[in-house]
Amino acid sequence: MPQGPALVWLRNDLRLSDNPALAAAVATGAPLLVIYILDSDDSLRAPGGASHWWLHHSLDQLARNLAERGGRLDFFKGRALTLLPQIAAAFDASHVFWNRRYDAAGIEVDKMLKSTLSQAGVHAESFNGQLLHEPWTIATKSSGPFKVFTPYWRACLAMPEPGAPQRAPAKVQAAPWKRTAPERCKLADLDLLPRKPDWAGGLREAWTPGETGAHARLSTFLDETLAGYADRRDRPDQPATSRLSPHLAFGEISPRQIWHAAQHARQRTPSLGSDVAKFLSEIGWREFSYHLLFYYPELARENFNARFDGFPWRKSVKDRRAWQKGLTGYPIVDAGMRELWQTGFMHNRVRMIAASFLIKHLLLDWREGEAWFWDTLVDADPANNAASWQWVAGSGADAAPYFRIFNPILQGEKFDPLGRYVRQFVPELAELPDAYVHKPWTAPAEVLKKAGIALGKTYPKPIVDHAEARARALAAFKSLD
Repeated sequence: MPQGPALVWLRNDLRLSDNPALAAAVATGAPLLVIYILDSDDSLRAPGGASHWWLHHSLDQLARNLAERGGRLDFFKGRALTLLPQIAAAFDASHVFWNRRYDAAGIEVDKMLKSTLSQAGVHAESFNGQLLHEPWTIATKSSGPFKVFTPYWRACLAMPEPGAPQRAPAKVQAAPWKRTAPERCKLADLDLLPRKPDWAGGLREAWTPGETGAHARLSTFLDETLAGYADRRDRPDQPATSRLSPHLAFGEISPRQIWHAAQHARQRTPSLGSDVAKFLSEIGWREFSYHLLFYYPELARENFNARFDGFPWRKSVKDRRAWQKGLTGYPIVDAGMRELWQTGFMHNRVRMIAASFLIKHLLLDWREGEAWFWDTLVDADPANNAASWQWVAGSGADAAPYFRIFNPILQGEKFDPLGRYVRQFVPELAELPDAYVHKPWTAPAEVLKKAGIALGKTYPKPIVDHAEARARALAAFKSLD
């Protein structure tokens, strides 16, 4: 039996089931000290506002779930590099466990902590709690990293089946608190919730953060939405996607749990085969994004393709703000940006349309969009967010060609043919006939009047002409030759 308690340091793995670090700690037979540190280390990218809101509620549920099993979740504020060794020493901890992260700054912090703890005679061990396959386990024939998704995912599918997920521990014995330990705080003291103003009303209506909510979401998806996923996932006007991304981002559910649940659904209903394959390939894109982040740590700050370093980006605060507020005059773009602001989420197809508009219609740097999404998305993810923005920009790995410029009118008409999505998030256009809902500036004056629309007043005129913007974007791209 170990002499002191086992310490579990939670980060983006806020769950009790299939949590390798927690399982290892329970297996020691020692009492547990389970902690969360709101890390103030300047080298780490701070979560955005929407992520802070989600984090508060996820931690709250996790603390309750631990308490139901006899455990306790302790909160701290400060630098983990300083606090973790102090906590371990104060409790005479025999083991410290955590699940790995894959951003360069996080890796460096973890390496230094392992060294510090080991020198103090503490067993420090980390695990894979976030991915199906860690970046270094998948390699090309030349032993290098993949840069194209399809062969990467093919290599993943050729790997042995991911291990079966672990059950949550039935009981957790909490280590008695010691007054000599660094000062802990209450969840409210982490100051994660918005106050003045409280802008999170739409988030509260749309989401149920926490492990319970994650598994409920997965069950609903598999039972009610998976059928037809491959064909309907691009339709923002239909409930056709899993909406699991924020739960994955905070580790309330593991990729292994999703993988096995989806495979079980395919075995139970073989006709779902193509839908399951497409759904799991979306999990694969997340895996690929982490593969890229590990090997190219500046993914959120530097062009993956250095050819784009000389791109002639515009600077326009006015255009950027119009895009952020959903006031571009292009309904499908505006609907997406308002969905994001109201709910902390945006349908994936619309993310591509909105991102393409910022980059190619407005010629604004993709990093401006990546930063806005980082702050406003509840599923903001250091790998997915950066890789996806670079994909749209044409500067990333396996990227869409820069000259592929989405026409927001045609995209809206194709994927929101009856305008239901637009009407939901741009209600000032609700009374427009379907023929004009994605291009209100083409409606006759009497139609606009009947719909209660005064272009330029109740709804903006397009801030840029599509044909002119396309020509400008292509000329900018050609300047890189």
